Amino acid sequence: MSEAFCFRFGEFRTRVVFTDGDLSASWKAPPSLPVFDRQVYRLHAHGADPAVVLPAGETAKSWRSARSILAKALAMGLGRDGRIVGVGGGVVCDLAAFAASLYMRGCRLVLAPTTLLAMVDAALGGKTGINLDRAKNLVGTFYPAEELRVAIPVLATLPERELKCGLAEAIKTALLGDAELLALLRDRRAEVERANPAVLEEIVFRSLAVKGRIVENDFREDGARAVLNLGHTFAHALESASGFRRFRHGEAVAWGLAKALALGVRLGVTSRALARDVTELLELYGFQLEPGVPRDLLLPAMRADKKRREGRLRLVLLREVGAPEVRPVEEERVAEVLK
Repeated sequence: MSEAFCFRFGEFRTRVVFTDGDLSASWKAPPSLPVFDRQVYRLHAHGADPAVVLPAGETAKSWRSARSILAKALAMGLGRDGRIVGVGGGVVCDLAAFAASLYMRGCRLVLAPTTLLAMVDAALGGKTGINLDRAKNLVGTFYPAEELRVAIPVLATLPERELKCGLAEAIKTALLGDAELLALLRDRRAEVERANPAVLEEIVFRSLAVKGRIVENDFREDGARAVLNLGHTFAHALESASGFRRFRHGEAVAWGLAKALALGVRLGVTSRALARDVTELLELYGFQLEPGVPRDLLLPAMRADKKRREGRLRLVLLREVGAPEVRPVEEERVAEVLK
């Protein structure tokens, strides 16, 4: 095990370590309450007890799931010095962190992401959240883990569809601040799709470096951190409009990136060449960029976005790789790219 990063997010400190693939060390230090979804529990729990086992999927991001974690912590007598340990993808990491931020007004938190998407994005930075009705992540807190344990070998158990979802977030991160990562994703696509461990580790390492740097400078999203939402206003609307069942988060993000770039072209911010190159890369990885969800369902979902101000959507646009900007956009202009 080797330490890769140490970030400071406001008053919090997060240590990132790369491990050999044995996740049990994440919850063996007592007192700990591990949280899994059913699929991850079957693959990686190794008899963890006590534990909270949640349904898999986005629909589990609810008050009911959060309450089950809090109730279990209380029943086992977990103190404020105890640890809630989220082991799984982005849903489990968000839920475990949300519960830890509330339990006794904040207990210790460790996250062990088991998907590429959670490794490159969801587990780092302290955003927690649950969905409220059909509004994505509308309820949440800022509460970073004290430790993030990344085990690249567990990605070998990941279905191809889930691996691909993480690549959408990695492409987004590369667009925000790492041209070399974008080139790696383009030029070494065959190795990426074969899940070459060394290549995946570099993708995770570089993605965490970009995101960590952004969040360190703006922990509570007062300004610069908002660029991490590139493509996400569109993506969250697609997930919501389809009932959180049809599309994985990464699939929605890929579509959202294409729409954000198309909007940037219409507004004279993004070059046609950049939009074309990124869209072609997304298509090469097999993402569906025409999901067939009506505009009349997408626009109302976008109106529930947390970043909306004074009745106007605020979207992240891209001038060039490493040069994002956040600006208010009239709904009519957004509707144009949703046709």
